[in-house]
Amino acid sequence: MATTQPHDPDRSPDAVSPADLAVWDREFAALGERMTPLFYRPESQEHALQYLRGLLSPLQRKNGWTIAEFAGEKEPKALQRFLNLTPWSAAVMRDLVRDYAMERFADPRGVLIADPTGFEKKGIKSAGVQRQYSGTLGRVDNCQIGTFLAYVNRRGDRVLIDRELYLPKDSWAVDFERRREAGIPDEVAFRTRPQQVQAMIDRAVAAGVPFSWFVADEEFGQNRILRRYLEAEGIAYCMAVPKSTDVNTAGITTNPDTPTRLDNLASHLRPGDFSRRACGIGAKGFRTYDWAVIAGRDGRQYVVRRTIADGELAYFHCYNPRGESLSELVAVIGLRWPIEECFEAAKQQAGLDNYQVRKYDAWYRHITLSMLALAFLAAMARTPQKGALRPRAVTAGRERGGSRP
Repeated sequence: MATTQPHDPDRSPDAVSPADLAVWDREFAALGERMTPLFYRPESQEHALQYLRGLLSPLQRKNGWTIAEFAGEKEPKALQRFLNLTPWSAAVMRDLVRDYAMERFADPRGVLIADPTGFEKKGIKSAGVQRQYSGTLGRVDNCQIGTFLAYVNRRGDRVLIDRELYLPKDSWAVDFERRREAGIPDEVAFRTRPQQVQAMIDRAVAAGVPFSWFVADEEFGQNRILRRYLEAEGIAYCMAVPKSTDVNTAGITTNPDTPTRLDNLASHLRPGDFSRRACGIGAKGFRTYDWAVIAGRDGRQYVVRRTIADGELAYFHCYNPRGESLSELVAVIGLRWPIEECFEAAKQQAGLDNYQVRKYDAWYRHITLSMLALAFLAAMARTPQKGALRPRAVTAGRERGGSRP
């Protein structure tokens, strides 16, 4: 006769039950079956599973040393070799991460989000490291910068699906001796972060990732080349821009061909042009602001957000070819925050920033496996105990040689 677990009124609804753990075990085993064809040697397959288990473990620090100890290894050499020397493709693993996430979270109204994050480092040997400004750290410091592409659906699920390591031009991209020491391939050329984002969007589109908007902060919003690329591809966007942005003034002045600053345009707005709306829920409740739209040409719009408490203004350049409503624009702008939540979760739960590797390929390998761990955790948060999701057939091919990210 079947038995049921007694109800525990003191048990949190978020607590993990034995049934939950059984589902996790099955899902991890299924994910492992998808991963192992990426590796030629059985020991490499086992090292991949060990590393992923370590990233999912409750360890406070998740690097080669601690993960090796967690896996029962006497020393970290095997896992360090797995990250640095074993031939496998981080690019194929990246595609697996994306496919795994899309099977669970794909949404025709999904949103792509781009943002960089910093990784504080010591020394000068790690690929791409230099003293540079990091918004994550809030200062100029010795760090690496990774550019990431996240995916969020309207249900609130969010995952990282792509990544690129930024190589500063003068200190890395043209210093060939330093590049060779860090294992940076000769064919890797300097790319700005907006160019890296464009490449990641290209990959998402080619893979059939469903989305309706792209959002990003000022670094990308003020990049005219990126905006032109998105518009040429028919990709709707909402990106933050500085108040000094020169914009087309159609409908505001008598000469619509004269550029003017966006904050000057906003000064023409009347009190009745603003409407109060919430763009999401934060730690302190609904994020509510006053919003107004300035019409541009050919689907371009400029959204002005006013803080209720002090009247501070923020500005967004939007390409809205479908003529979506202000409510939709506000909702999309509010969906930029989930990438910050992705970074926080990936760093706290999946060891995104705990790596101790210096080589270019090793950075991509650790970061990509951390992204896979984050996607697995997001999937488990949504997977019911009954009818756990069944993965589709493996699409990635076996990689016997090479390890380009």
